Amino acid sequence: MEISTNGTTQNHHKVIVIGSGPAGLTAALYSGRANLDPIIFEGSQPGGQLTITTEVENYPGFEHGIQGPELMDIMRKQAHRFGAKSIYRNITKVDFSSRPHKITDEENNEYTTDTVIISTGASAKWIGLESEQTYMGYGVSSCATCDGFFFRGMKVVVVGGGDTAMEEANYLTRHASEVFLIHRREEFRASKIMLDRAKANPKIKFILNTVVEEILGKTEDNKKSVTGARIKNVITGEVSEIECAGFFTAIGHEPNSKIFNGILDMNEYGYLITKKSTTETNVEGVFACGDVQDDYYRQAVTAAGTGCMSAIDAERYLEKIEFEETSKANDQ
Repeated sequence: MEISTNGTTQNHHKVIVIGSGPAGLTAALYSGRANLDPIIFEGSQPGGQLTITTEVENYPGFEHGIQGPELMDIMRKQAHRFGAKSIYRNITKVDFSSRPHKITDEENNEYTTDTVIISTGASAKWIGLESEQTYMGYGVSSCATCDGFFFRGMKVVVVGGGDTAMEEANYLTRHASEVFLIHRREEFRASKIMLDRAKANPKIKFILNTVVEEILGKTEDNKKSVTGARIKNVITGEVSEIECAGFFTAIGHEPNSKIFNGILDMNEYGYLITKKSTTETNVEGVFACGDVQDDYYRQAVTAAGTGCMSAIDAERYLEKIEFEETSKANDQ
């Protein structure tokens, strides 16, 4: 098996995995154990969103939690142990119009493959503040289910006006002492039932017609933490500060699926559509797993589960086409 590094060289593989989060690395692990010699294109953020997460406490098998980057490094090493190989480049073009499928990386290297497992994930939408990035993983989050537990008895902020924001705010009241839900308008995109549920929760305080200008924080003993937010009323222009220990951006996620536009079936938000109870896409031999096809759970453990499914689906597909080709040859 040759891995190209010199441009336009074509290499053929049984399995290529695009993406290296929990879904992609699990797919590579299972494919490797099936002796399929998978190649993983890890892209510009090897390990996916967990590499910008500090402590992960809800991944099974780690009683006392584990740092996100460490978890992904362990998963990568486990996949490599069974023969998977990583290429740290982005895929810029795919051609699924014929078999074998063709993919091209950012250095113009072309690869052919019998199966493709897509695990490119989804990216949280952010407000765009520099302080948002400064305190990412140190109080700033986009996942209440992942990080809400760290703010027991504390005040937190949720920014957004859709169902995601209402759901995150309601969930956080299980842990936080008070939840400030900040929205730039008085009208909401959220469904009536979700909005009514949030309004009925005594722990949630709505701050409307307001935008966040800055996330405030401090550094003590080389450890960063969020202490509050500077907010501005868009009608009166009044600027004020509120105290909080956690800051949750809940303005949606965007699946990393643009490269597959017009090629694979997607829903209205860009999430890849897979057939019921499988990870098969509308193109034979192409499978999708993890957050790029899951707009509901978006957890590391569920992503890993669908990564396992996609590898098994790919293996069974390869067995099927091998059987068909053998039968065809025997009939001639």
